[in-house]
Amino acid sequence: MNAPAKNEDFVAAKIPDGVYAETVLDVEHYTEHLFRFRMTRPDAFRFRSGEFAMIGLMVGDKPIYRAYSVASPAWDEELEFFSIKVPDGPLTSHLQKIKAGDTVLMRKKPTGTLVLDALTPGKRLYMFSTGTGIAPFASLIRDPETYEKFDEVILTHTCREVAELKYGFDLIEEIRNHEFLSEIVGDKLKHYPTVTREDYPFQGRITDLIESGKLFTDLGVPPLDPAIDRGMICGSSAMLKDTKELLEKAGLTEGANNKPGEFVIERAFVG
Repeated sequence: MNAPAKNEDFVAAKIPDGVYAETVLDVEHYTEHLFRFRMTRPDAFRFRSGEFAMIGLMVGDKPIYRAYSVASPAWDEELEFFSIKVPDGPLTSHLQKIKAGDTVLMRKKPTGTLVLDALTPGKRLYMFSTGTGIAPFASLIRDPETYEKFDEVILTHTCREVAELKYGFDLIEEIRNHEFLSEIVGDKLKHYPTVTREDYPFQGRITDLIESGKLFTDLGVPPLDPAIDRGMICGSSAMLKDTKELLEKAGLTEGANNKPGEFVIERAFVG
């Protein structure tokens, strides 16, 4: 298997039109399956918090790209991504080995449906995530606009094991300690982490916790109400399908960039 290209390889390699070549600044491995990295942000790169970009590596003599939600907010001077490690994944088998100083490719046009513009006005915003599906919400919970549009923001993050929740806890701590975000966010943000395979104060699939009503009891909020509640969903295909059905059952309608609604889903996946 060919190794990912290093910086020096880009001197000789021709970067395709419409692609940035950026430098990795920092890498943090959370578990044997999860890692985060930050890289330089091109001056001309503009995106809305919650959108994803196509990022990639030169593997051999060709680039391989996959869709990755930008985990940093739109105002950040750097770009952050949160990734799974797939042993035989065409991209992640290489991406998990990157180090500070390496080069990552990124196509210039971001896109995605997990953006505030795709939702109709409401009072309470739910962000339902599993695994690395928390990435677009890592962007949105650090964006002041989210708290301008909603009185309450609830981030749910479900993983198999407790160790896989750490990225979410790090995000919350970062916000609480941030010089200006902490004041903007105040007590508007609630974090609801659950696990499915270990003992933990909050256990179970988020869909089961919605259906049983335990989610709302634990949070001290009323059940889903299309008049005030809005939702964003990002996770596995099964989780997307099941959560979508529960939101529709509660009377919420799916939206998109060209037709805002009461909830939105991201269907881009990483491999």
